[in-house]
Amino acid sequence: MSREKPEVENNLGPATHSKMNLITALLRLLAFLATLSATLVMALNKQTKTVTVATIGTVPVNATLTANFQHTPAFVFFVIANANASLHNLLMLAVTFVGRPKYKFKGFAPLAIPLLDMANVAIVSGGASAAGFMGQLGRDGNSHAKWNKICDKFETFCDRSGGAIIASFAGLTLMIIICSISIAKLRNHA
Repeated sequence: MSREKPEVENNLGPATHSKMNLITALLRLLAFLATLSATLVMALNKQTKTVTVATIGTVPVNATLTANFQHTPAFVFFVIANANASLHNLLMLAVTFVGRPKYKFKGFAPLAIPLLDMANVAIVSGGASAAGFMGQLGRDGNSHAKWNKICDKFETFCDRSGGAIIASFAGLTLMIIICSISIAKLRNHA
């Protein structure tokens, strides 16, 4: 005498499915805004300062120095990664509101969105981590390598960079939650 296990229904009801789509869309909108603000703040971040580098007799020798995101490859990667994530989330919002009601995705298509989400999580994670490392190096320097800190000279640049990095990590956290929801939807889709 064998007992059969009852099948568990994995499909969500229409009300729950629409709530999940709404929550995902809201999270995507917040992630879009976070990564877009990180992109814009870092891309527009520039500070110019005139400092005295030497004194000849009684005449100071001044040099004009500029801190710009383009001077550090990690910050350039940060801007590109966050811009890419912003575009991805904007396109996924468009697919959510325009594409999904008209088309039933079959085959590989349901897997494409979570895979793209995970790729963007990896890219933004790398960009935010690299920028965070460079920010810490700019704030504290590295006495072993004889690298001086610069945040004592370019306070505004460093403060804005720090804000952009925080916004990027907030967007990254939201995108990880979106990935989890997308994977859960896949499980329920099967």
